[in-house]
Amino acid sequence: MEIFKNIPTIKYEGPNSKNPLSFKFYDKDRVVLGKKMSEHLPFAMAWWHNLGAAGTDMFGRDTADKSFGAEKGTMEHARAKVDAGFEFMKKTGVKYFCFHDVDLVPEADDIKVTNSRLDEISDYILEKMKGTDIKCLWGTANMFSNPRFMNGAGSTNSADVYCFAAAQIKKALDVTVKLGGKGYVFWGGREGYETLLNTDVKFEQENIANLMHMAVDYGRSIGFKGDFYIEPKPKEPMKHQYDFDAATAIGFLRQYGLDKDFKLNIEANHATLAGHTFEHDLRISAINGMLGSIDANQGDYLLGWDTDEFPFDVYTATMCMLEVIRAGGLTGGFNFDAKNRRPSYTQQDMFEAYILGMDTFALGLLNAEKIINDGRIDQFVKDKYSSFNSGIGKKIREHKTTLVELAAKADEMGKPDLPGSGKQEYLESVVNQILFG
Repeated sequence: MEIFKNIPTIKYEGPNSKNPLSFKFYDKDRVVLGKKMSEHLPFAMAWWHNLGAAGTDMFGRDTADKSFGAEKGTMEHARAKVDAGFEFMKKTGVKYFCFHDVDLVPEADDIKVTNSRLDEISDYILEKMKGTDIKCLWGTANMFSNPRFMNGAGSTNSADVYCFAAAQIKKALDVTVKLGGKGYVFWGGREGYETLLNTDVKFEQENIANLMHMAVDYGRSIGFKGDFYIEPKPKEPMKHQYDFDAATAIGFLRQYGLDKDFKLNIEANHATLAGHTFEHDLRISAINGMLGSIDANQGDYLLGWDTDEFPFDVYTATMCMLEVIRAGGLTGGFNFDAKNRRPSYTQQDMFEAYILGMDTFALGLLNAEKIINDGRIDQFVKDKYSSFNSGIGKKIREHKTTLVELAAKADEMGKPDLPGSGKQEYLESVVNQILFG
């Protein structure tokens, strides 16, 4: 039975099209820098937002109908969401999906019942996947919504709660492997603290790391060959999150010997909440060999919380795609961890939001290609450090000098010349010329 009856398959019609249900820039077969656009941009649907988020906020109830013809909180509704999700992905051309365990089924009071429901729904998803090219990008366990996780999952003060966290991870890994998922994500939604007056930070971080090690051991034992991911976030819901930003997460992974199995899932909105640009956290991840996957959204700079808006900032998408291309691409994909604004409540709004996001990143990709082919930005950066290509600079880079020799060089000079101009304003004008000239 067709759910989105008035929505056609979304096709590319070009930048002059006025049809709201068409792509203006995302042309999946267009070759960019030697690869099809669809290969550069493996898009994914977030099960929780697209099939679950109905516009509720702390000041008001649902505005959108996400029942899909079934009673919410039932397994009939769980199956209806599967039907809706696969129809949505087929019509938009999105090839991947991501999920939390309790996105797929209503959580029961008894974990054995929840697990039985997950077995049932994952069987149904497998049936829907047959004959399609739709795949699971990654799975995860929701270890932040249930009241038992008020003090975190791995960071909890309760050994019993820690057991439940481990059980959820085990089952979510089972389902991820069953569905052929490429990755498994840890988002430490409550792995942090409110005050040091009641917190042993070292104890909590050691327990989090131990839980992750057990997840890696179990995942590998059942045939999971993909990457595990940490998704950094600086705050909200906890005041002090342990996975504050990319650099903090990388330091944690290396400290506890998890860096061989883990990469980062970088979310744009989380990076800006940490006081960084999106491209900053992508660069930090990439230069450390840990850029894995992306949650493609954006925040509102006027608001201090995670708004999960569909991306429309083409400039930011361009900077993102420059980082992804320079890093050689992603092991994961671009998951639209984004939700319609509360007044955008119709089924057509769901599709138009994905069209916006996909077109935005397509524009970012095309712009990144222009910047790379233009060459001025890359050449400037190369020239900026040219003093290290010969003489004492080369010796510094090759670790063939000492403080004594460098100090003697400084004495000989007496006073160094100023470094060359950073020419930030010029470079920003180059970007504008390439994007809009």
